[in-house]
Amino acid sequence: MTDPIVDAPSEPAGPRPITISVVSHGHQQWVAALLEQLRTLHGDLIGHVVLTHNLPAGPVRRPPGGLAFRLTEVFNTAPAGFGTNHNHAFSHCDTRFFCVLNPDIELRDGAIWPRLLAAFTRPETGCAYPLLFNPDGSRQENERELVTPLALVRRHLLRRPQRRTDWVSAAFLLVRSEAWRSLGGFDERFHMYCEDVDFCLRLQLAGWRLARADTRAGHDASWGSRRLGAHLGWHMRSLLRLWTGPSFRRYLASGQRLRRQELAAKTRQ
Repeated sequence: MTDPIVDAPSEPAGPRPITISVVSHGHQQWVAALLEQLRTLHGDLIGHVVLTHNLPAGPVRRPPGGLAFRLTEVFNTAPAGFGTNHNHAFSHCDTRFFCVLNPDIELRDGAIWPRLLAAFTRPETGCAYPLLFNPDGSRQENERELVTPLALVRRHLLRRPQRRTDWVSAAFLLVRSEAWRSLGGFDERFHMYCEDVDFCLRLQLAGWRLARADTRAGHDASWGSRRLGAHLGWHMRSLLRLWTGPSFRRYLASGQRLRRQELAAKTRQ
């Protein structure tokens, strides 16, 4: 990583609560459009945007009206993993909330940031998220059941609906900085894929909860993991790391204990 380029707004931003991390892989046009949306949609809540260029690129084009928040651009000398990039971006965060945001997100709701922050009214909420929708208007499954071999069979072969939300896609997450810091962020051993699963499991095991906010956003996902090639290989290796890791085993065990407790309570009634 090279020394970052930092743009500060012409006037002090004040105590704004959100730092946003965006990682670009040559997504210059998407990033420029996203910055414009961030500027116009409740920019008064955004204090800092950290943009990481994971592939060679020049500085992103600024919106004509300028930016009301600080923009830090980081230029990687070599590509890094998803978790590594966002963890490094968090080193620039000095706000109460840290947002992981894909460049292919479209912010359609003008009240999205207040509604996301409203989901943190309960002190145990560690992470809030919106519902995500595809460009054709269909809903994405950004809320997911724990990824187990049996769950994959139920979902992809039997086409069964998911039964609960154990983790949420990292395409769009707003996290308490306190929670992120206490967990050490993403596990960087996941180069790409499943780092969001692992993070959500560790978050809940540490006593925090996930909360769906009353808002939505668009997501023009590429679904690279569903095609043959490097992404599919990364996905399979990440699944094996997840299934053999301590967070997965502890979360499964905690769920089994909870079900036994619920069964015992019903038996006593």
